Parts: sequence; structure tokens; C-alpha cells
Amino acid sequence: MKAVIQKSGPAQVEVEGKITGQITKGLVVLLGITNTDTDLDIDFMVDKISNLRLFDEGDKYFEKSVSDTTKEILLISQFTLYGDCRKGRRPDFVNAAKAEVAEPLYNKLVEKLKALGLNVQTGVFRAMMKVSLTNEGPITIILDSKE
Repeated sequence: MKAVIQKSGPAQVEVEGKITGQITKGLVVLLGITNTDTDLDIDFMVDKISNLRLFDEGDKYFEKSVSDTTKEILLISQFTLYGDCRKGRRPDFVNAAKAEVAEPLYNKLVEKLKALGLNVQTGVFRAMMKVSLTNEGPITIILDSKE
């Protein structure tokens, strides 16, 4: 499982002209799922996303996590994180999990984050989405549950 995590001000995801998820301040997480991901990968991501200290407290940087604050998470599925661009000019997505495998894992991750009491907003799985955000810092972290 791979995640690109961005500390963000206002952010939203839109599908067919309708806003399906939005936050005022928190984390925008783009999540890719591969063929070999399991519940262990979900647990790794839930722990990291909820506990990474990316928010400031006074003059102390990287002091608080999203769990320590009233911040929100906008979580968006993104199979293209598993695009292999080593050969040719067109990405190969053979390492991205098929939708019937990825969607239940994605939904389980969302539910586990919500079970921690976090405000989690989402896009729509397999939809063409328009994502907008205001990256703060900019702070962008890349996680890979296999590394």
C-alpha cells in the first residue's frame, strides 16, 4: 500500500460536479493499493496516517498528529500510485490491485480511521475525480507499507 500524504488547508474532491468530500484543514491522503496488500498493510497505514506528527504547536514544528488535533482527513483512492514507468512512455498498472480487491481494502481503511474518532471524508472509488487542495508548508510525505 502506498500513500501520498499532504498537509492541507481547504481541500475537496468533486465527482460529476458534486462535492463528495471536503475538509477545512488536515491531511489529504492519496492511497494506492497493490495486489499483495492485506490487513497488515491497512493497520500500518491507519497507524501512520493517524499518528504522524505533521502539525505545529506554537513555535514547535511537527509536534501534533491528526489524532491530537481537530484536523480532518480527505482520503482518495489512486491506483496510479502503482504506475510503473520504467519502460516505454505509457505507465503500466499491473501492480495496482483490481477494483474488486482494492475497494474492500480501501473501505476497511476508511472505517478503521473513522473508528479512531477521526473525521474522514472521501472521494468515490473508481470515479473520475477533481481534487483541489491548498498544500501547507508544503509538507508532503510518501509512505509505502512494504518498505
